[in-house]
Amino acid sequence: MNTIIQVVQHMRPGGIETMVLDLISLNEKKERSFIVSLEGNKKSAIDHWPRLKSVEENLIFLNKKSGPKPNIALQLSRLFKRLDVDVVHTHHIGPLLYAGIAARLAGVKRIIYTEHDAWHLEDPKQRNLEKWAIRLVCPQLVADANIVADTMRKQLHCNNDIRVIHNGIDTERFIPGNLKSARQKMGLPQDVYLIGCSGRLEEVKGQKYLIQALALLPEKMHLSLAGIGSMETELRHLVESLNLDNRVHFLGRIDDMPTFYQSLDIFCQPSLSEGLPLSPLEAQACNIPAVITDVGGSRETLCPISGLLMPAGNIDAMAISLRKTLSHTHITNPRRFVQQHGDVRMMAQGYAALRHAGG
Repeated sequence: MNTIIQVVQHMRPGGIETMVLDLISLNEKKERSFIVSLEGNKKSAIDHWPRLKSVEENLIFLNKKSGPKPNIALQLSRLFKRLDVDVVHTHHIGPLLYAGIAARLAGVKRIIYTEHDAWHLEDPKQRNLEKWAIRLVCPQLVADANIVADTMRKQLHCNNDIRVIHNGIDTERFIPGNLKSARQKMGLPQDVYLIGCSGRLEEVKGQKYLIQALALLPEKMHLSLAGIGSMETELRHLVESLNLDNRVHFLGRIDDMPTFYQSLDIFCQPSLSEGLPLSPLEAQACNIPAVITDVGGSRETLCPISGLLMPAGNIDAMAISLRKTLSHTHITNPRRFVQQHGDVRMMAQGYAALRHAGG
């Protein structure tokens, strides 16, 4: 039985963390899988993200503090030897450094590194660190979007083979539902057109532009925001200043995301930066058309028939795109696109092929 370990920086709700959980659930029966989180502890992580409870026996936390900690690599190396690990799969630069070096020290047969975004490679310090880490560890490189792969080739000047394996979502979990019932469950109004946005309430996610765009739209159009973050107070003040209190619904952290998407007329992602985001795929799998900013690999998640791209930070363009999409929601079927191009099982098959390549 092969032993697979995925290494992440932390296990808080997010795209990377959802991906590693999905991969664990779809690993082959002949494989034993674990997730190592460099930061945090198990109890706190499960308290903040109940989904982790179902896989708590597969979770290992190192409780790393901020700043460089060389002893983490030695700790990981001992762990890999003890578990007789066959494959180490790292996500993002920190895990690549610590777990990549540890895997080489432990004699692990195969190391995979997935790059989930390209924007951080614009920073010379980050770029040089990643170049050094790749030369040292020599992992199999994977990009989660074509644009990420292109940026890696340009910025890292690496001759390594870069595979593109698109992130996927569980189309058996994210399914169309009854709008009226979903709104009842979410405590949302029935007699309005509802735009939805999910994600951390942080500057980079661009919710403030969406709120300002809502002010340009008819009063019957409302906005529901799923997520928590450091910008919540500022966003609430913005809503109040624009007299949108009765049209913007802050839902906080949502565990039942399929029901959230099923309550919507339109999904909007106003981000300023992304890798290859999962939320547009999730919404479209529930048959909700998407309007998203053209950043990172976002366009690779968008149904070309029902979806619209818009420039980031452009409030007028956002309002126009939302109004246009609303007038066409009755003739769209974005779910078919996600089933064909963004199902998690396709992603899992791609990584399984990498793990087994060459024996």
